[in-house]
Amino acid sequence: MWKILRQSIAYGWRLLCSRPAFFGVAVFLPLFCDFFFLNLMHEGLPLRVPAAVVDQDHSTLSRRVIRNLSASELVDVTQEVESYSEALRKVREGEVFGFFLLPRDFQKNALNGAGTTVTFYSNLSIFVPGTLVFKGFKTTAVTTAGGVAVTTLTSMGVDEAAAGTLLQPVVVQQNPLANPWMNYSVYLSNSFLPGVIALLVVLLACFTICGEIKHATSPEWLRVSGGSMITALFGKLLPQAVLFTAIGVFTQSLLYGYCHFPLNCPAWQMVLAMVMLVLGCQGFAVLICCALPNLRLSLILASLTGILAFSIAAYSYPVQSMYGGVAIFSYILPVRYYFLIYTDLALNGVPMYYARFYFAALALFMVLPLPLLGRLKKRCLNPVYVP
Repeated sequence: MWKILRQSIAYGWRLLCSRPAFFGVAVFLPLFCDFFFLNLMHEGLPLRVPAAVVDQDHSTLSRRVIRNLSASELVDVTQEVESYSEALRKVREGEVFGFFLLPRDFQKNALNGAGTTVTFYSNLSIFVPGTLVFKGFKTTAVTTAGGVAVTTLTSMGVDEAAAGTLLQPVVVQQNPLANPWMNYSVYLSNSFLPGVIALLVVLLACFTICGEIKHATSPEWLRVSGGSMITALFGKLLPQAVLFTAIGVFTQSLLYGYCHFPLNCPAWQMVLAMVMLVLGCQGFAVLICCALPNLRLSLILASLTGILAFSIAAYSYPVQSMYGGVAIFSYILPVRYYFLIYTDLALNGVPMYYARFYFAALALFMVLPLPLLGRLKKRCLNPVYVP
């Protein structure tokens, strides 16, 4: 038994070493994504997003508003234009991500109590910079309105402190939990990088399993494994699991050790989650191969589910806000449970006991294809490739 198992594992290693592209997928591509993405997000939050200002008043108050806007850490006023149409054209051409419009008679109407309107536009088709510009614009608009109101009240004889209390009777103190720095990379890197690893695990497993059928080498693969489909899959997937687990743990060491992202649980718990993610993704890949023992179709399905994981199982959109018919698909992807484990254990410091169901779900993916292995074995014994 041990001899057959060693032969199967050796067969898997030889296959993995036979093509440099396999090591490129398993090692170099995840490492490239690690360094590229962490370097891209090293500041944690994109700051100083380009924006434009349309000043139709050219008054002392409008220039003060523009200076306050320029002093914002989120907005970089790169252009001052004279018309709404010109500012809108620059937004459409991608030169700026929004513009702030100060109307004519802005100072006059604001100070004499007639009322005035400050308008700002942001391009939310590019979500992150558009949202940051919107936030910077809104902060400046609220601050300007408050400043004008304080000026009006003090000119009427109201004490400045009393005027401030009237405008803001309740002061809100924000204390963000788990990520007090509001560092976007804490959320994005911990979802995107394991998601890339999960996608590559599924693709490589599907390629190597169904590739045996395509090239009619599956009978030899089973012969080396003593005719056991479980032994054959174990020998083929174990070398891949070792490589991907090592890369996954290295990625975690970059996130929690080098970048000092929050790790509010023992490190071994996240290492265990990474090991189970790799094995769960391999089980998911075997399930795909059992259902579709065809190289082209299995890779298409693996790519589709792997790419969708970035939207329906990661942090780009909350599952609770999805339509029910879409949200249900998030729970059939292994990477979803890794994200939930990360959120509970590493980010929020919840005891591991409360994340036991997520670990159990990853373990379920490992054994899920067992009832269908007979179908895969039948196709491996009679490899008829259908292009």
